[in-house]
Amino acid sequence: MQTIQYKKQPIIPSKVICIGRNYVEHIYELGNEIPENLVVFNKPNSAITDKLYFISEDTRFEGEICFLIQNNQISGIGFGLDLTKANLQNYLKSKGLPWERAKAFDKSAVLSEFVEFNGDITLLRFELFINDTLVQFADYNLMIYKPDIMLSEIGTFMSFEDGDIIMSGTPKGVGTYKVGDRFEGKIYCGDDLIVASSWEVLQG
Repeated sequence: MQTIQYKKQPIIPSKVICIGRNYVEHIYELGNEIPENLVVFNKPNSAITDKLYFISEDTRFEGEICFLIQNNQISGIGFGLDLTKANLQNYLKSKGLPWERAKAFDKSAVLSEFVEFNGDITLLRFELFINDTLVQFADYNLMIYKPDIMLSEIGTFMSFEDGDIIMSGTPKGVGTYKVGDRFEGKIYCGDDLIVASSWEVLQG
């Protein structure tokens, strides 16, 4: 089973719960409609990795604030990359089919270490740099569905296991990448940097 690091200790998430279409400008960026309800899909434990691999020329990165769940509450914060096979997802969407083949493949949930969090969640924001260029940024206020809504709505149909991860959605600025690209993700609470992680893209 794949693990993540939380307070320097390994934890096994049973699943990664992903929130789709949670930032308005990203919805428009991909030509989608604003959803009437929370869009949820899962990645299995086998999707989890702490390395970033090149998958295919159409695979895109999506930077996200990630929440570690314990006792049905947010206990930790990490940075994540939701990797997506864009052409395949577009085909599946056009046929009204599920997204798992495009979203839930092995090594598609690239996760930093997680740190304990008990601060003001409304002050969270993140930045993603590729080759020292800022490509994505967002904060709590830009989320359509806030973390408390994610927890309550997911909990109406799915149980949380301790160690599960919520990937809270991506803002505008997604794109493809290549071997050798250097990624750096940062999460702030107000002016305080609480998580920073970097990856160099490896050949898959």
